[in-house]
Amino acid sequence: ALPILVLAYIGDTIYDLFVRTFLIYTSDVSVHQLHMKSISFVNAGSQSETLNRIEDMLTEEENNIVRRGRNAKSGTIPKNADVAEYRRATGLESLLGYLFLTGQSERLCQIMECILMRH
Repeated sequence: ALPILVLAYIGDTIYDLFVRTFLIYTSDVSVHQLHMKSISFVNAGSQSETLNRIEDMLTEEENNIVRRGRNAKSGTIPKNADVAEYRRATGLESLLGYLFLTGQSERLCQIMECILMRH
């Protein structure tokens, strides 16, 4: 099994890829505006809120991954995020990385669709 922060590391990229793809297909704007819109999704505060919105749909196993990610000690906290938000964001990223690396692409897409439609 991979360390939880490795799952969060890849999960961050997965989340960013889904968000950017979603914005490309739903926004007819410049690349700069796409970037500005993506920032509203891809930050600790937004990801923490996102986790709040989807927690009720997670399985026990998925909640365990989120909890492990949330409790992991990363050693760094971004300047613009509070610790609680950052940890919850890490939990969400851990879940996405776990689903991706375990080949659960259908579940990953289901969760990301829910996230993107509720944002």
